[in-house]
Amino acid sequence: MTRSQLINEIKTKKTFLCVGLDPDIDKIPQFLLEEDDPIFEFNRQIVDATAPYCVSFKPNTAFYEAYGLSGLTSLEKTIKYIKQEYPNHFLIADAKRGDIGNTSSMYAKAFFKRLHADAITVAPYMGSDSVKPFLEFDGKWAIVLALTSNEGAKDFQLNEGKTEPLYKHVLRTSSQWGTSENMMYVVGATKAEMFDDVRRIVPNHFLLVPGVGAQGGSLSEVCKHGLIKNDICLLINSSRAIIYASNGENFAEAAANEAKKIADEMKTYF
Repeated sequence: MTRSQLINEIKTKKTFLCVGLDPDIDKIPQFLLEEDDPIFEFNRQIVDATAPYCVSFKPNTAFYEAYGLSGLTSLEKTIKYIKQEYPNHFLIADAKRGDIGNTSSMYAKAFFKRLHADAITVAPYMGSDSVKPFLEFDGKWAIVLALTSNEGAKDFQLNEGKTEPLYKHVLRTSSQWGTSENMMYVVGATKAEMFDDVRRIVPNHFLLVPGVGAQGGSLSEVCKHGLIKNDICLLINSSRAIIYASNGENFAEAAANEAKKIADEMKTYF
């Protein structure tokens, strides 16, 4: 999916919500365990219920890898279902890969050629050769970890280097590897006051923003400091607050209601 196509979807639907698909067997409604593939069935119903209110889905691969081959099968089925039924939704593989050379190339092939994801999250710690292989595929995106919302972000990302905090150096340097047409950045919603600094360095790139909802991030604060007028250039991710809104038989309806609440708030920015 190209940048212009993604922006068009955002403007058409008047939402920039991304729904995270992080299924946990211990948290999904227990009656689904009677299904041949409980994870896929959970995802399918969540996707169908929330698709009208979002422009993107983001399966976190750890929640599938944890279940071995059956989990990876569920992941592949989930992505295939979204691609078939909702081809205009932006599909992010939240895999946080970060290696070099041939290894990164094989990761890129796995997620872009085999699974047909539109984007993959990438850790830039090993430098340009850990990111550039993901930028060699037309219409595909690398989403680089820049400033995350977890407590441990202060261990490295916020540390002052010789001239600036590490996260700023990551943004400044990595922005030269690709363009706003094939690279995005992960910037956590709980660091909303830093979005002004982020935008000074990468004024035109899309930002994938986790942390709204269960982690306490504020949509209004993120939009105040990070939204680009007209093009938006934000994908606000919410996972647990949506997909686990209920663990009863009405779980899909409850998820739709939560997604709609966020989407309705987003309409005010158009």
